[in-house]
Amino acid sequence: MGPLAGTRVVELASLAPGAFGAMILADLGADVLRVDRKSRNRGLDLPTGVLDRGRSTISLDLKDSTDLATLHRIIESADVFVEGFRPGVAERLGLGPDDLLERNPRLVYTRMTGWGQQGSLAPRAGHDINYLAVAGVLEPIGPKGHRPVPPLNLVADLGGGGMLMALGVLAALLERQSSGQGQVVDAAMVDGSSLLMTFIHGMRDVGLWSNGRGENMFDSGAPFYDTYECADGRFVAVGAVETEFYDQLVATLGWDSPPPQYDFSRWPELRDRLAGTFKQRTRDEWASIFADVDACVAPVLTPVEAPEHPHNAARAAFVQVGDSRQPAPAPRFSRTPADPPQPLNTLDAKEMLDSWTVELP
Repeated sequence: MGPLAGTRVVELASLAPGAFGAMILADLGADVLRVDRKSRNRGLDLPTGVLDRGRSTISLDLKDSTDLATLHRIIESADVFVEGFRPGVAERLGLGPDDLLERNPRLVYTRMTGWGQQGSLAPRAGHDINYLAVAGVLEPIGPKGHRPVPPLNLVADLGGGGMLMALGVLAALLERQSSGQGQVVDAAMVDGSSLLMTFIHGMRDVGLWSNGRGENMFDSGAPFYDTYECADGRFVAVGAVETEFYDQLVATLGWDSPPPQYDFSRWPELRDRLAGTFKQRTRDEWASIFADVDACVAPVLTPVEAPEHPHNAARAAFVQVGDSRQPAPAPRFSRTPADPPQPLNTLDAKEMLDSWTVELP
C-alpha cells in the first residue's frame, strides 16, 4: 500500500543521503531492492538497522560479469535506479546512464552525490559539514561570538540530499507519464543545502538579515526566539515572533512593564530577564504552565523523550520497526496510506524479484 505501490526501485547501497532517500520511497510504498556488495572495504559502514527499513536486499559483486549481468536484468524491470558513487565510477562499472537508459529508456536514473557531477569539487570527497560550508549554510549557524555549529547531519545529508533526491525522483516519474521517457536526476547535497537557504537570502535582500552570526531573528539573535535553561538544567524553546505571541509570553510569565519586543537596544535586557525567569521552575513545570497558551513555548525534548510526548503519541508519530522505535513515515495520505515500515530482515528479495518477473541465476 502507499501512493508509490507498484513502483520498482533499485538502490546501490551507499551512505546516509542515498539510503535516506530510498527509505522515503520505501515508506511511500515503493518496492525497493537494495544491492549490497558481496565484499566491502570501507572505513565506515553504518550498522544494520540504520535507514534500511522497507527494503529487500541482494548481494552482488559489481566487478563480476555474471553478477553485473544479473543486475542489468533487474534494472531492465525497474522504474528507478539510485547510485551514490563519485562521478565516473558508475560508468567504469558499466552502470552509467548511457548503459542503463539504453536498456531501459523509461528508467529514472538517480545520482546522489555531495558536489554534483560537474564543478571543480566534483571528484573530491566530502561530508555534510563540507557541503554546508561551501553552500554558505554553516557560517550563519551558531551563537554570537562563537564558531559556526554543525546542525547534526540534517541539512546536507538528509534534507538537501536524500529528501530532495526523493522529490527529484517523484518529479521525474510524474513527467514520465506524459513523455514516456526516463531521465537522469542529478541530486547534489551542496545544491540542496543552498536551496534550503532561499528564505535567508530573501531576508538579507530586504534588509532583515545581517552578516553577523547570532544577530538575527532565527539564529538566536532575537531573545524571543531562543532556548532557555530551567531550574533542572533542561531547556524550553521560545518562538514568540509575532506580537500577539510575545504578549501572551510576557503575560503568562507575570511580568510588569515588559521591554518592547522590537526595541533592539533593549534585547540584552530582555534576554537576561527571560533567562532569569525560566531558571525559576523546571522544564516540565513550564511546559504545564504554557500547555494551553498560544505563546509558542515548548519543552526541549531528547530523542528518547519525544515518542512519549502526548501530541506525538496521539498522532502515532513514532512506530516500532523490529526492535527499534523510529519516526513514522511522512507525510500522510487519506486514500493510499503507507503500510507500517518493516525491518530489512523480514523481506524476501527473491519474492520481490519474482513479482518483477526477474529470475536469479
